Amino acid sequence: QVQLVESGGGLVQAGGSLRLSCAASGSIRSPNTMGWYRQTPGKQRELVATITNGGKPNYADSVKGRFTISRDNSKNSVYLQMSSLKPEDTAVYYCTVQSPWMLPSWGQGTQVTVSA
Repeated sequence: QVQLVESGGGLVQAGGSLRLSCAASGSIRSPNTMGWYRQTPGKQRELVATITNGGKPNYADSVKGRFTISRDNSKNSVYLQMSSLKPEDTAVYYCTVQSPWMLPSWGQGTQVTVSA
């Protein structure tokens, strides 16, 4: 069983930046993908960005050019640098790790609030 712990959420003004971190504990086999999804009340959870253990990133169109995902395989950690934040980026952000070898694991979520 993989456990994920997120940190770094908070309140920021529009145009500001935040960095989310997620540390995974437990056995994570390769290949795997780590990443971030977000959810607002009444809406489905949506992809923000993912990155393979080989370092290949994938971004939602809405965050391309503003967010950067990275990971440190030696620490089983994934990061999301968010810049030029907009009020519509307000959501609960969830860290995930996915692999063909196990069911997807999710963190508890961290709130990001962007004020206008």
